[in-house]
Amino acid sequence: MRVALIVLATLTLLIVGYGVYVTSIGNSGVVAELKQNPMGERAERAMLLTFPDGKTIPVNYLREDNRVYAGADGAWWRAFDGEGAAVTLLIQGEALTGHATVELRDQEFIDDVFSRLRPTVPEWLPDWANGKLVIVDLKVSAD
Repeated sequence: MRVALIVLATLTLLIVGYGVYVTSIGNSGVVAELKQNPMGERAERAMLLTFPDGKTIPVNYLREDNRVYAGADGAWWRAFDGEGAAVTLLIQGEALTGHATVELRDQEFIDDVFSRLRPTVPEWLPDWANGKLVIVDLKVSAD
């Protein structure tokens, strides 16, 4: 029993440590790279999403016309549940604004978008493990 508790505590610390690394250290490096090298290889797959409260995270994306799709791994998608929220995006050096919502109901639509957004995800992976689909409808300028 004692060994099991030690193993459990160690695993918990590793998971928490990894989460801290990704959100505070790893993400800052990706954010810097996307800003400094907006036409780089990583910028082809990742954008910066800024929430209404000013928090910015890098996230994978798929842009189709005036809509941007993002795969949310983690709880950040909850900021867009219900009515959604205004967001700012930085995609390959271009600052864009839009309104983000999360799609939770139409699994056929979700699967279709994820097949393009994350084409290398194994088919055997259950839908609940594939993240949530965030949809950003971009504001179109009246030029």
